[in-house]
Amino acid sequence: MAARYRFVALLALAVLVADLGSKAAALARIGPWERIEVIPGFFDLILVANYGAAFGFLNRAEWGWPSLFFAGFTCLAVVVLLWLVRGVAEGDRWHLAAIGLVVGGALGNLVDRLRFGYVVDFLDVYVGDWHWPAFNVADAAICVGAGLLAWRMLAAEGAAH
Repeated sequence: MAARYRFVALLALAVLVADLGSKAAALARIGPWERIEVIPGFFDLILVANYGAAFGFLNRAEWGWPSLFFAGFTCLAVVVLLWLVRGVAEGDRWHLAAIGLVVGGALGNLVDRLRFGYVVDFLDVYVGDWHWPAFNVADAAICVGAGLLAWRMLAAEGAAH
């Protein structure tokens, strides 16, 4: 296996382990909708079942199809991302790290969908009455990875002009 695939696989595995471990801890210690204050006025832990996509999009427990759809979409996205690795330069660690983060996060949420039929979210960031939708380690890895991918693509385009 090429070094770039090993790098992506190891990073994805690290994200997957961190995500599943943190979700297991949350499930063991937090009751559904129980709120545990961590940083008053800014950050709490709260256990939420997300049947939809990012930020609660299509989050309806009575609909069975969103979770199946997103599980299928995740599988396709992981295959495409791994296919894209072949075109990344061996030394472009930022680009490879971005793909590893997204793949690891996607797999973490996929495991939830296959095990529970929903994604376990438990991190709640807020200011006053404004709350960011609850999320998890996988979601954070996907967002950071997507941001890195966008940065690498913009940097590559800027270098081309």
